[in-house]
Amino acid sequence: MSTSSPRPAVFLDRDGVLIKAPIVKGTPAAIRSVAELELTRDAASFCAALRERDVPLFVFTNQPDVVRGLTSRYVVEQINTAVSSSLGITETAVCWTDDDEDPRRKPNPGMILELAEAHGIDVAASVTIGDRWRDIAAGERAGSATVFIDRHYDERGPDAPDLTVTELGKALDWVLERLGV
Repeated sequence: MSTSSPRPAVFLDRDGVLIKAPIVKGTPAAIRSVAELELTRDAASFCAALRERDVPLFVFTNQPDVVRGLTSRYVVEQINTAVSSSLGITETAVCWTDDDEDPRRKPNPGMILELAEAHGIDVAASVTIGDRWRDIAAGERAGSATVFIDRHYDERGPDAPDLTVTELGKALDWVLERLGV
């Protein structure tokens, strides 16, 4: 754990928030190769603005397609490495299971809490950003503020995010103010 006093951070979902996700039957799916990787419109500028202010950026992502046999852990790790190097991500946490009882699998807050503990992050002063109800629920359960990127998927939405926007960049001013940076 970090010995400095806890500081705020931003926890970001990967698919649909930082990278474009193919839509299958009205919901986002994970890409299957680095060749398919395309950042969302505002991902680079959003992350750069936060990095300029020394805000740690964390990705937390459910990747159950590995246990479902639809992709390999190696491919997911390649994609995560490419996203991290492109956007300056501090660390990426992955839940590999499709077991909703797993404390790390969203909507549970385990990945956020583990990252916060490992990096000396004040979760209550932080922001969690996602495009699905599970992302927002994980942030709420961890105790952070939440931003919902509404992509108009054909599924239930989150209960009560602190902010709802249609693009990541539209949340930047609010996030900066919330973090006090």
